[in-house]
Amino acid sequence: MAASHLPLTAPLAASHGTSGALLVLVGVVIVAVLLAAFVWGRRAKTREPAPPRPEEQPRLPEGGPVGDVVENREPDELRPTEQRLSPHELKGEGTHDSSPPR
Repeated sequence: MAASHLPLTAPLAASHGTSGALLVLVGVVIVAVLLAAFVWGRRAKTREPAPPRPEEQPRLPEGGPVGDVVENREPDELRPTEQRLSPHELKGEGTHDSSPPR
């Protein structure tokens, strides 16, 4: 046998004391990160504006809730074709606002 080989009794892993200390260190780091995140979140929350007071809440208009607008439109008939039309082949400006200007 060559002299560079490890003897059969050599420890191949860290001892129990070292691995226990490593676990404690990892636990402390995790707790520190969680505490830092909590403190950072509290500071961010204190910088946010306060929620609106009851008198600042939206109110219904005097006439009550606004109803739906119902419109009856005449259908825009298309001429029958052999193939389906693309949007650019349709007449008109596409969708347009039929509501009155403000």
